[in-house]
Amino acid sequence: MPTHDNPHMSAHTGPRPEAPDVLVPWPDLERAHGPWPEGVRVHVWDGVEPIGLDADQLARIGYWVMPYATPEAAKLLPELSGLRAVQSLSAGVEKLRPLLPEGVALHNGRGLHDASAAEHALALTLAAQRDLPRWVRDQDGGRWDPHFTRSLADSRVAIVGYGSIGAALEQRLLACEATVVRVARRARPESDVHAVTDLPELLPHVDIVVLVLPETPDTVGLFGAAELAALPDDALVVNIGRGRTLDTEALLAETRTGRLRAALDVTSPEPLPGDHPLRALPGVLITPHVGGGSATFRPRAERLIVEQVRRWADGEPLVNAMD
Repeated sequence: MPTHDNPHMSAHTGPRPEAPDVLVPWPDLERAHGPWPEGVRVHVWDGVEPIGLDADQLARIGYWVMPYATPEAAKLLPELSGLRAVQSLSAGVEKLRPLLPEGVALHNGRGLHDASAAEHALALTLAAQRDLPRWVRDQDGGRWDPHFTRSLADSRVAIVGYGSIGAALEQRLLACEATVVRVARRARPESDVHAVTDLPELLPHVDIVVLVLPETPDTVGLFGAAELAALPDDALVVNIGRGRTLDTEALLAETRTGRLRAALDVTSPEPLPGDHPLRALPGVLITPHVGGGSATFRPRAERLIVEQVRRWADGEPLVNAMD
């Protein structure tokens, strides 16, 4: 894999000399964004091909931008003895966090997926409300069978897991003339954000609930049978966060009868088996965890990488630091 070598190390401002190097997932970033800063030797590895670096070179890597959606790449971690910081290009890092060696700082991809995920959540919601799956089936079958549909306008939508993606989704929902109810782990009255403990009171009064939850011990199964039962008849459940935050069996029980509908970009298990009963239900729309995978991702990720490498070279704090 290519290495971009800049031998001029500024020891008084840059990272520790024993691990000054950087590993990034994409080549030729300097062509689009300008040369790498002095004091940084940049290596490239896509997480799939052989890395092509010897043990001494691996030991010099202090900052690693991990390849996106390539979980097998984490097997390299034990070989990076000089590693000080890891950059994930995903917003959710719950599976990566326990793999990091002690003392290695973790930074996530907060903000990279906001527009893409919000667009996908809006698309799922509109598709479900306006019966687009049925129209596609009618098109395939040569049928012309118009009817009135539900609408997003004038609907009351709860965003559960209100963060940066939730805020981006809220902008789009408001443009569609929906009313938004914000729900997060803790209440923030000054921002009109409810706590998840308020869900029993909130859910009977919403038409649509969108889950944008990370997977943590507190959120696994958070939206279960009781929460689904609290929703009114014909409500829509949208999940673009993590599959295990929504109880699949409880959802199946409610959607199988037709009482509730669902639009899911994430599932549990994932991938969802081809013969899973959720796939056959007319009120359920499923996409294969592609909410963050749009054309907006790569340019934003490149800009983040370039900024982080600049900060690394200058000895400045990296952005998006996780606790």
